[in-house]
Amino acid sequence: MSSTIEARIEALRQQIELHNYRYYVLDEPQVPDAEYDRLMRELQELEATHPLLVTPTSPTQRVGSEPLKNFGQITHAIPMLSLDNAFDEEELRDFDRRVRERLELDEAEIVYSAEPKLDGLAVSLVYREGQLAQAATRGDGVTGEDITLNARTITSIPLRLRGDRNRIPPVLEVRGEVYMPKAGFERLNTLAREHGEKTFANPRNAAAGSLRQLDPRVTASRPLAMYCYGTGHVEGVDLPDQHSEVLGLLQEWGLPVSPERRRVTGIAECWEYYLEIQRRRDHLPYEIDGVVYKVDDLELQRRLGFVSRAPRWALAHKFPAQEELTRVVDIEIQVGRTGALTPVARLESVFVGGVTVTNATLHNEDEVRRKDVRIGDTVIVRRAGDVIPEVVSSLPERRPKNAREFVMPTQCPVCGSEVVRAEGEAVARCSGGLFCSAQRKQSIKHFASRKAMDIEGLGDKLVDQLVDEGLIESIADLYRLHAEQLASLERMGEKSAQNLVAGIEASKRTTLARFLFALGIREVGEATAQALANELGSLETLREADEERLHEIPDIGPVVAAHIVRFFNQSHNNDVIESLQKQGVSWPEVEVVPAERKPLAGQTFVLTGTLESLTRDEAKAQLQALGAKVTGSVSKKTSFLVAGADPGSKLAKAEKLQVQVLDENGLNEIFRKHHRPGT
Repeated sequence: MSSTIEARIEALRQQIELHNYRYYVLDEPQVPDAEYDRLMRELQELEATHPLLVTPTSPTQRVGSEPLKNFGQITHAIPMLSLDNAFDEEELRDFDRRVRERLELDEAEIVYSAEPKLDGLAVSLVYREGQLAQAATRGDGVTGEDITLNARTITSIPLRLRGDRNRIPPVLEVRGEVYMPKAGFERLNTLAREHGEKTFANPRNAAAGSLRQLDPRVTASRPLAMYCYGTGHVEGVDLPDQHSEVLGLLQEWGLPVSPERRRVTGIAECWEYYLEIQRRRDHLPYEIDGVVYKVDDLELQRRLGFVSRAPRWALAHKFPAQEELTRVVDIEIQVGRTGALTPVARLESVFVGGVTVTNATLHNEDEVRRKDVRIGDTVIVRRAGDVIPEVVSSLPERRPKNAREFVMPTQCPVCGSEVVRAEGEAVARCSGGLFCSAQRKQSIKHFASRKAMDIEGLGDKLVDQLVDEGLIESIADLYRLHAEQLASLERMGEKSAQNLVAGIEASKRTTLARFLFALGIREVGEATAQALANELGSLETLREADEERLHEIPDIGPVVAAHIVRFFNQSHNNDVIESLQKQGVSWPEVEVVPAERKPLAGQTFVLTGTLESLTRDEAKAQLQALGAKVTGSVSKKTSFLVAGADPGSKLAKAEKLQVQVLDENGLNEIFRKHHRPGT
């Protein structure tokens, strides 16, 4: 067997392990996903051709093996203990006082190692001679389940440790938390809904269920990750004297540790850390339910010892509960700006997530059925930060005999219009469009917004006031307002009234693209409105277009096409549009230019980085309107790379291929040069 092939396989393994380390441990990826995939494919092909060179620690061996009949049992060399909890500042201060008293350090401030408390599943990993040999759940603290095959499928868990083998202990037990990132949890549940399968209640349940699969291939398909928070049994090498330094050493060896960890001194810094992490909680990519403090000095830990089943030197400082039990009093329907009908559970009031909750969303009819929520049920309610409270699940075992099933109405409870549910969609909607009063305020606010009709002086609060006073019932009524009416409103003087009337009058002269966006047609944003204007040229042509014609327009798929056709098929929507035109709302005709005559025909653009004056979607729409092809990757056929802030690897590739690079000013210069009136 060629030594060259052996060397190449080992080089690929080392490269992939390095990229895993930089991605999962340092959070500093060096290469794009496509390059990582290329390396992995090459390694898989070489190993398939030379199976004798496959090793258990190869990155290709994470895919999962045959299903187990049951889990074996593993006894932990050192018990995996639970932590005592604190729920307020006073209990935190009591913990610190007890630590100082037991250590006879009453006046000194203790240095703690602090990190977020992940809401996942505690596990133990054992490395022998630097290679992953065993993984187990916490279990009852003394005995856990053997999940070695499943743990091997989790990409953030290294199969072999990095660095100098002389420094790595012959036996190293690492302890940590396996969790499911929020984004992965949402994808998993979305996929389950699409297949009509049961969804998980929260990321913790999803992580626990995924890790305890008898079929490791199922675990391999789930988006699991791990952070290490300490060590257990260690042989052959003395670790550092500080817990925080141990975590740093684990990171050097390729084990992921929390990037939010911090050394804090004294109770004041502990409390500040708690408040900071609590503020950032909803923006972290994973679920946490508090923070953990550990005395940083390991000798002090040994002196403090244990009480019952918990160490005296550590504390879990919990956040307010985000899930509680309550009862569903009724299920009502809310109608949103786009006409979406949302079932809302009216609840017996319950304190959850730091506030009193009386209402919780049920999302849509399918979710009500899937969660089997009935009026009268006892349910689990969840609230996280500013997110609207939701019903997680019902408890059928507590269901009263008089519980009633929910029935979705066939008519809008606000305007009486027919309720429609498009094929393949979970949400039912009122077909009232611009006519439904439940959608009135939001449709007017959207119509008047800066990127739509840009009516200067018409803010959200004034729209609320105008609707509440009965002065406007649809967007067309805006153009019937006069200064005397407006001046009589609260906090609205004569000058302000005149300025608003002038702003309304000025908005009458607009562009077709702005007008189409202002109508609030479902999924027709600025970029799509621009494409419709460029390709069809007039409102009349758009009204007459069928779904097949709309499909021919770049970036307009069947769903958006159906929304557009449905909107213009509603007579009351056309009535409002005609009323607007009678009030003087107008725009110049748009010249429709054949594709081959467009100024950028035959040129290919790639967009990267963040643009300040417009979004990437808007830039793409404008480039396509000028005839350009917009792709996602740089190649020799690329004409221009448009690089905004933080451009990433595409810029380096463009420079290597000598592709011309434009900054945002250069892109806007192209748009100014080829600007067409009326768009």
